[in-house]
Order: sequence, then structure tokens, then C-alpha cells
Amino acid sequence: MMVSALFTLLLAAATQPAAPSQSCAAHFLDGAEPKLVNARLAPTTRPLCFRAFAVLHSGVTRGSLWSAERLTASSVRAAIAIEGRSNRFHAEERLPTSERAELDDYVRSGLDRGHMAPSGDMPSRAADDESFSLANIVPQAPKLNQGTWSKLEGMVRDMALAHGTAYVVTGPLFEGERVRSLKGRVLVPTSTWKAIYVPGRGAAAYIATNSSRPRWRFVPVAELAQRAGVDPFPSLSIAAKAKAAAFPLPTSTRARRAGR
Repeated sequence: MMVSALFTLLLAAATQPAAPSQSCAAHFLDGAEPKLVNARLAPTTRPLCFRAFAVLHSGVTRGSLWSAERLTASSVRAAIAIEGRSNRFHAEERLPTSERAELDDYVRSGLDRGHMAPSGDMPSRAADDESFSLANIVPQAPKLNQGTWSKLEGMVRDMALAHGTAYVVTGPLFEGERVRSLKGRVLVPTSTWKAIYVPGRGAAAYIATNSSRPRWRFVPVAELAQRAGVDPFPSLSIAAKAKAAAFPLPTSTRARRAGR
């Protein structure tokens, strides 16, 4: 169940429907954008379209509820060829100031600005600069962001290289009775997740606790949707969502498969 404290904040927010989705269909499996299956996540959400990924931003959490990408072998090779990365984090100017994160929110927080759609996936310098928008960022523990999460991102790129295409959706998870925040503004997820679909191989999701000692779960997409309130691949069949594909686990992690 999603955290009750987060729901209190969501219900207190000005209830406005999400703006119509911009033209981001190429980033989604079968052109179907990830679906909020828990309607209480919807207030003050805004879809944002970027060159290489799409985001659903929350004005309550002041971060991404999901970031979606379509990786191909050619896009990954283009990303590998880029020397140096932007590293220029910036507030998202398309968002109202009352809803967006600012650079000052992260100062002396002890947490990293963790990409949802990774910089390392970006196939051009312009796309890379866009990935540093705070709309694509959530607070992550350094041990997670710089360690096993980084390994997971590299592993997903390897999957795209090996199989030609991978659809990837990444987001935060808020569970428990209390939600930590940065300066009372940016909510800190208790876990972060990454869902992957590889044509011909199936789908699965990884969930990692956002802590100094990350613990991992490898779960079917259906379980992720129930816990996170987001269905990353609405066009997949019920059967495909119920079974976790036999994807590898990130190396050097405290990981366990669902049911273990």
C-alpha cells in the first residue's frame, strides 16, 4: 500500500487533471504511456516530453513519478560515444515554481540527485543536458545511486545492446507511515524501481530500498504496479505482467527474487 502520509499531501494538493500528454509516443511500449493505476497520485501531475525520454512530474513530490525511455542498440552505442557528460543540474523551467524542485533543495541534504532516465542512456549532448532537469530526478542515497543502481543502469544498456531494443520505465516508491522531505518540499522515496520490457523476452521490475545498505527485489510488473501505483506497460497482457522474465540481477547486490 502506498504511504498514507503521501496520500494526505496528495489529497490536500489543488486537484487538477494532468495536462494532455505531449507527443512522446516513441518512448512508450506500443505508444501507450505508463498509467497511474492509483488515482490518488494524479493531482498536480504534468507530462513532460524530452528528446530521449518522457516524464510524469508530480507537483506534490516535486519529482518524477515515472520516466520512460526506449533504448536501442544504436542509441546505446551513440551514448557510449559521447565523451563527458553535462552534469549541469537545473530546475525545470516548464513547471510552475510552486511545483518544481530547486537546486537549493538538495544542498547539504546528504542525498544525491538521482536520475530516473540516466545520463548514461542519452544519445546526444542535447538529450544529456535535458536528463539533468530536476523533473527527472529524485533524492537517492549515495550508496544506492553511485553503487548498485549505477550497475543496474549499465546492465540495462547491455540488455539493449544484446537484444536490440529495451523499453524502460523508472520511478520512486513511497511506503510506510512517514515520508522524509528535503526542506519540507521534495519528498524522499523509500525505494526506487526500474521496469524493463524486452521484445520476445518479457518484462520484469527491480525495486531497491533507498538506503545506505540497499536491498533489492526482482518482481513481476503486476506486483510493481500494485505497490507503486504505476503500470509501466499498460499494453502488455495480464499474463505477461504476472510473470517476471528471466533477466539478470545487478552484480554485488543484496538481491532476492519475488517469493524468496
